[in-house]
Amino acid sequence: MRIVRLANYVAPVSGGLRTALRELGAGYLAAGHEPILVIPGPRPGREYTRQGLVITVPGVIVPGTGGYRAITARRPLRRLLDDLAPDRLEVSDRTTLRWTGRWAQDRGVRSMMVSHDSLAKLTGMFAPPGLTGQWVSDQLNASTAACYDVVVCTTGWAAAEFRRLHVRNLRQVPLGVDLDCFRPSNRDTGLRAQFAEPGQPLLVHCSRLSPEKRPERAIGALAELRRRGVPAVLVVAGDEPRLRGLRAQARDLPVRFLRYVTDRAVLARLLATADVVVAPGPAETFGLSALEALASGTPVVVNDTSALPEVIGQAGLTAPDNDAAIADAIQCLLGTDVELRRARARARAERFGW
Repeated sequence: MRIVRLANYVAPVSGGLRTALRELGAGYLAAGHEPILVIPGPRPGREYTRQGLVITVPGVIVPGTGGYRAITARRPLRRLLDDLAPDRLEVSDRTTLRWTGRWAQDRGVRSMMVSHDSLAKLTGMFAPPGLTGQWVSDQLNASTAACYDVVVCTTGWAAAEFRRLHVRNLRQVPLGVDLDCFRPSNRDTGLRAQFAEPGQPLLVHCSRLSPEKRPERAIGALAELRRRGVPAVLVVAGDEPRLRGLRAQARDLPVRFLRYVTDRAVLARLLATADVVVAPGPAETFGLSALEALASGTPVVVNDTSALPEVIGQAGLTAPDNDAAIADAIQCLLGTDVELRRARARARAERFGW
C-alpha cells in the first residue's frame, strides 16, 4: 500500500515531529508498505531513507519560528499528489495542508490527519486581543474532522478539543520512544564532569527555543534554586528563535547552551547523565523529548497544564507555570533516592515502545 505523508514545519533542527515521522515511516516500510514523505524545504529534492522516499518541495519560511517552512503552493502539490496516486493519505498539519483532505475525498482515497498540537491551547496563548481563541480553534477543528476519514491525537489531553465538538472519527494513538537508543546505561561520568562539579545537580532542558516551549522557565527555576542554596547547573539543548534572549537571561548563571544536538547518541548520553530534565511547555501535546528522558532513566518536571502529566505518570512531577513552583518540583525529585527515581522513569517509558 502506498502511503503518502504530508508535513509542514520539519527542519534540520526540528525535534519531536521529525522523530515521529521518521519512526512511523520506518514502521510502515518494515510492514511492507511504500511510505512517501513530502516536506517543505528551500529547494526541490528526493532522497531514499530508512523511512522510505522523502520528497522536498519548496516552502516559505514562517516568520518567528527559527527557520520552519510551510508548503503554501497548492497547484504543484496537487499535481504531485496526482502523480504519486496514493492508496492512503496521512497529513501532519492543520494549517496550509488541510485542503488535502478534500483532495483525497474527491479521489476516493482514505485519509488521516495526525494532530501534533493543540489549536485550542496555541490560539489561547497567541490570539490577538479581542479574538476568542476557542471560537477559532473550534472552527478549524470542525473543518479538519470533516475533511479527513480519521483524526488521530496522541493523548487524551490533545483529543479533548475534538471531543468537545463530538467528533466521531477521532482515534487516540500514543507516540513512542526508541528504548534501545535511550537507556539508563548511557549515563556518562566523563560527560557529566564537562558540565558539573561533584555535588552539583545537573539539570537539562531539551527543546526548540520557542515561546510555547517556555525555555525561560528552566533558567528561572535554576536562578531560584541557586538563590535557595542548591548548587545546580543547567544544560540547554536547542536552537532558535529565542536563543539570544535566553543567553541574556542566563548571563550570571551556570548555564551551558549546546544549540541543537544532531547526534542522537550524544543526546542519549546527556539525558541519561542528567539528574532532572525540565519540560515546562504548557502546550505540549505528547512530549517526545520528555519521554526520551524517562527512557534514559531521568525524571522530568513538566507543566501541569500540558499533556505531559498524562505521559509521565509517577515518573516525574508536575508544576504550575512559574519559576518557584518548578524549582520546588526539581528540589523534591533531587531529594528522592537516585536508583528509585531512575528505575521508575525507565519503567514508565517502557510502556511507550514504538
